[in-house]
Amino acid sequence: MSPPLIRVLVVDDSPFMRSVLPPKIEADPRFKVVGTAIDGRDAIEKTLALSPDVVTLDIDMPVMNGIDALKEIVSRSSASVIMLSARTEQGASITLEALDLGAIDFIPKSRGLERIHEKLSAAVEARKHRIRTPATGAKPAAAVRTPLPPRTACGGRVSAKICIVGSSTGGPQALQSVISQLPEALPVPIVVAQHMPPNFTKALAQRLNDTCKPKVVEAEDGMTLTKGTIYIAPGGMQTRVTGSEIKVRPDQGESLYKPSVDVLAESARSAFGKNVLGVMLTGMGADGAAEFAKLHKLGAYNISQDQASCVVYGMPRSLVEAGGSDEVLPLDQIGGRIRSALGC
Repeated sequence: MSPPLIRVLVVDDSPFMRSVLPPKIEADPRFKVVGTAIDGRDAIEKTLALSPDVVTLDIDMPVMNGIDALKEIVSRSSASVIMLSARTEQGASITLEALDLGAIDFIPKSRGLERIHEKLSAAVEARKHRIRTPATGAKPAAAVRTPLPPRTACGGRVSAKICIVGSSTGGPQALQSVISQLPEALPVPIVVAQHMPPNFTKALAQRLNDTCKPKVVEAEDGMTLTKGTIYIAPGGMQTRVTGSEIKVRPDQGESLYKPSVDVLAESARSAFGKNVLGVMLTGMGADGAAEFAKLHKLGAYNISQDQASCVVYGMPRSLVEAGGSDEVLPLDQIGGRIRSALGC
């Protein structure tokens, strides 16, 4: 018996988008568009009436905008929401607000809706997690610790000259949680590869810089790696590190993801050998698992986010299954573990 179709509600005030999106979505036979809505109020009514698995939600609409509709949909239904966002700096800022309010992910309209099926699939996984997790203030799951090599013990300090972080779906919220736990005086630089398009990574860096103690910037080619600074790899490009600086280059076919966690991790391994602290956060797929596993075999130390606290348990799962994770921790413990690992 084939699995049930994934039900999608399309919300957009543009007749053009309402005509283009449904056939684009249904080009993958796993998905069925069960309806369309023309504004935020219509979106709420149809979400409650049709019970879709996923809602694609425009931001700028009459009657009720996407942000206000999002609040209602998240509070009154179990549907996952993917925002349709304008690819502008202002649009990026509003989209990050939507992610904070409960949207699972976003799709920039101007990019031809690439990877829409991957994002819809991630949203479905996030919906399953949301349904499984009771909203009752239950205590987070206890930390799961994997067997360790003799080089260190769980909770101990790690020999690291750089920390690299990989994240995707659910990553902006996870990064906020982790970085907010870190002190201003970090003893090493931290470089983050978050799957995001251009403009959005700049807005993310600014948002984190405004709300967290460490200095957070969007990485630029030729920047000196400086302890105490967190660098967000720019969207649409590939970011690498040398022993002293950051290299940002156009993708040359290295990866589907731009930025790629694997590309960043490979460069860290080449530049710093075993003196790397790796952190793998929520996200769909397996980007980063291969190179993090190589770091682990070399003697570096990797922390993975646990399944219970992930929006999508894909990238951390892949790392654990590859045997490359030294610790598996709930999200709310990862920032503190980075601090103890780095001795700060």
